[in-house]
Amino acid sequence: MNPHLKHIIELLDKTESLSDEQKEEIVGSLKSADKELTILEFKLDRTEKVKRTTAILLEETIEELEQKRRAIEEAMSELKATQDQLVQQEKLASLGQLTAGIAHEIKNPLNFVNNFSDVSIELIEEAREELVEEVKRQTSDVRRETGKSPFEGGSEQGEEEESTGDQNLSTILEILDDVKLNLKKIHEHGTRADSIVKSMLQHSRGGDGKPEPTDLNALLKEYVNLAFHGMRAGSEPINVDIVLNLDESIDEVPLIAEDFSRVILNLCNNAFDAMREKEKQSAGSAQPSDTYTPKLTIQTQKSGSSVTIEIEDNGPGIPLEIKDKILQPFFTTKKGKEGTGLGLSITNDIINAHGGSLQILSERDQFTKFIITLILK
Repeated sequence: MNPHLKHIIELLDKTESLSDEQKEEIVGSLKSADKELTILEFKLDRTEKVKRTTAILLEETIEELEQKRRAIEEAMSELKATQDQLVQQEKLASLGQLTAGIAHEIKNPLNFVNNFSDVSIELIEEAREELVEEVKRQTSDVRRETGKSPFEGGSEQGEEEESTGDQNLSTILEILDDVKLNLKKIHEHGTRADSIVKSMLQHSRGGDGKPEPTDLNALLKEYVNLAFHGMRAGSEPINVDIVLNLDESIDEVPLIAEDFSRVILNLCNNAFDAMREKEKQSAGSAQPSDTYTPKLTIQTQKSGSSVTIEIEDNGPGIPLEIKDKILQPFFTTKKGKEGTGLGLSITNDIINAHGGSLQILSERDQFTKFIITLILK
């Protein structure tokens, strides 16, 4: 019984002004009230339990809905990023086709330049030899007929004419040598341009997927140079010291050149981007005395049955928290549409396809080094 009702009943028992019947009637009413209070307390307790359970379920439902909302937002963000990548890939595909067309059109006149400069060098050499022989022939004929040099008149006149003739011959030969040298330069740079055009065509067409013996050091020189000049021709060029430490003992390595060249370009371009950012930070530093000089070091080394390629920059380094993520597809730290997030992922796939491995070493604000190991078969 409710303690308050029980106390009232005890007081009734002690009261003498009420008859026993009145007391029993009041006690009966109090007991009925006690039952109703007990029922109300039970209902109230159940209501509180239901309320607490409902609150818990509501909280769980809200949390679940929030998780689903976040998942939908992430899915939408990934979808948007994927759409952007597809658009970017389509642009790159169109650019590849355009590059192939331009390279093909350039290659034809370039072949004429190289071939005609080569032929002209031979003609200059022949003309030079013929001129010298003709002068010798004329001198010999005149001496045979007159016993004198063709430049001999009087003693002083003959010497003067002979000296003039020698000077004229020397001048003509010097002019021919200069023309020959110019043609050699034309042929040298034409051959270089032809090599670049061939590389462009290889990139746009792709290959048959079969590794072929490739001069690794020459491939590195070619595409590091292409990456550097491509960066210099961009909207934000920087000056970079490029150091090539190439092991000359490395023979030809089996590679799919058009694929592996992408590895070199991707790693060099990433290095240039990183060093550009560090240079901007250094320029805005409160200590202008701390001068920063971007430096890219390329090194190859043969060790037993393997070859290692190291591409190191002195940029800002890779933060430890994202180091394990940078090889994931579509992961990028670049803003907006500057990066697709596929460069390093594709690079790693190409290296794995060659039976190699990629290792990344980095120290914050010091360096980043990509180490490629290829097994020689």
